[in-house]
Amino acid sequence: MAETKTAVANVPIWLDLSSSDAAGAREFYSKLFGWQVDVNPDPQYGGYALGKLGGKDVAGIGPKQSPEGPSAWLVYVGTKNADETVKKTTAAGGRVIVQPMQVGPQGRMVVIQDPAGAFIGAWEPGEMKGAGIMNAPNSFSWSELNARGIDKSIDFYKKVFGWSVKKSDMGGQSDMPEYNEFQVNGESIAGGMEMNSMVPAEVPSYWMPYFEVADVDKAFKKATDLGATEMVAPQDFPGGRFSIVSDPQGATFGLLKTNPRS
Repeated sequence: MAETKTAVANVPIWLDLSSSDAAGAREFYSKLFGWQVDVNPDPQYGGYALGKLGGKDVAGIGPKQSPEGPSAWLVYVGTKNADETVKKTTAAGGRVIVQPMQVGPQGRMVVIQDPAGAFIGAWEPGEMKGAGIMNAPNSFSWSELNARGIDKSIDFYKKVFGWSVKKSDMGGQSDMPEYNEFQVNGESIAGGMEMNSMVPAEVPSYWMPYFEVADVDKAFKKATDLGATEMVAPQDFPGGRFSIVSDPQGATFGLLKTNPRS
């Protein structure tokens, strides 16, 4: 499996799910991806569970902290200093939603909101360095921003995390928005695009995670059989094949099979 050795600053390293039905979500993802999901018995973690593959952490699942909030995945970008991330966020026109918070000996977390309205987390590692496995089947592999005003977001992430951008068209489809690959040291680490104008106005800008799978069509069928809702049916794109679903509690995520890099 593709194991991560050390935490890397300024790239996505972790994600967790805040769910209206954490028990139901644990069951769904354990069946879909084969995760072993165990709830931390320590009360300070509030029912937070870790999904594991081969004994290594792949994602977190917990109950919603705010009753009015949606069930949603939150992507975390590694940071060497959570306080500095807060300063850069404010200076770049973003909002700090959760101030730096110590999570036991695991590390410190921050939740910020970019100028287009999308939420993203930042994680300053302690004992927990991030996902133990990424980019392998049934693990976190890609993050994608759908923004209402992508240019504002591009400028923001450049200032906060130092991301550069590589622009490309969507496989020659003229009706699709330009795709932006966020890069660190010349390596693409996330993507972003302007939200399609057909999306209802009440849908805010958001970050969405993708999980690598061995077969998108099989994973899509399995997900929908387990109660997920189809958002985007399996289809090819220049880098492979993907689909998008929402879990039984309404959290949206993608299924991805990337082509081997030549």
